[in-house]
Amino acid sequence: MTRQSATRPAPRRPTLLAALLAGAAALCAADAASAYTVYVSNEKGNSISVIDSTTLEVKQTVKVGRRPRGITMSPDGKAVYLCASDDHAVQVIDPASLKILRKLKSGPDPELFALHPTGNPLYIANEDDNQVTVLDVEANKVIAQVPVGTEPEGMAVSPDGGTLVATSETTNMAHFIDTRTNKIVGNVLVDARPRFAEFSADGKRLWVSAEVGGTVSVIDPQTRQIIRKIDFKIPGVSKESIQPVGIRITRDGKRAFVALGPANRVAVVNAETFEVEKYLLVGQRVWQLAFTPDEKLLFTTNGNSNDVSVIDVPELKVVKSIKVGGAPWGVVVSPQ
Repeated sequence: MTRQSATRPAPRRPTLLAALLAGAAALCAADAASAYTVYVSNEKGNSISVIDSTTLEVKQTVKVGRRPRGITMSPDGKAVYLCASDDHAVQVIDPASLKILRKLKSGPDPELFALHPTGNPLYIANEDDNQVTVLDVEANKVIAQVPVGTEPEGMAVSPDGGTLVATSETTNMAHFIDTRTNKIVGNVLVDARPRFAEFSADGKRLWVSAEVGGTVSVIDPQTRQIIRKIDFKIPGVSKESIQPVGIRITRDGKRAFVALGPANRVAVVNAETFEVEKYLLVGQRVWQLAFTPDEKLLFTTNGNSNDVSVIDVPELKVVKSIKVGGAPWGVVVSPQ
């Protein structure tokens, strides 16, 4: 047996503390890789709140145009688009500086909009004029104005970019528009006051919420037939308070999340059987929803409690409430 040299001590094994620190560093690196920025439009605050998805804290509040509602982001994450409804404009915001870069021609009273999957054009619902404005965002040029039903709001573009859907609140219809011709090719009658439309990622289903009707219609876009109507029943909550608005569907098509307005709940729906699995209690008058790109978190805007609820999607639990500006309305998350 050889003896250890006194001048060259044996290498020490890593301590438990060192191992823990290494593990923590790895976790931090993993978290940094999935850090996103969340943008919330505050309808009565005339501002947007900017939230860090890792700390779940408001980083900054930025003044914008009057009555901001619809908010979305370019696919490359280089521009935030915002409906400044009372300014009759769409504002373009730089995510890096949070400065307003320019204003786009939106038509009167823009409320909600949808971007073509390529990032251009932008389709804008003009509630007061009963039309959809089709806008080239690069040239700031109106391509077309499509007459639709009374009080259009919900807007959705199919994943292949070929079909635009606009919902009209008073006509109670989902209008199907061919994006090549900008002409209506079909209409589907749904329940009272449709507020939002959302395509599944494969484009095979269209979900339309009816706020006053209290239902969600699931439509086959090919046949334009309603294949299912989803009702909601919450113990202790009146039927009149259950008012579906925002909808988000997971990319795998297995679950849908539906904001139920003054019921202060988000419904978790099995998107294959169309059965409600769970109701999650959130803030007051939950309105719109947005996933992080990894679909680990879902953010909800709660207009009457002036906060955003954060839902852990895998666990189906509300994990935090974040105070934001006055009457949060829309929400979008950076793509990276």
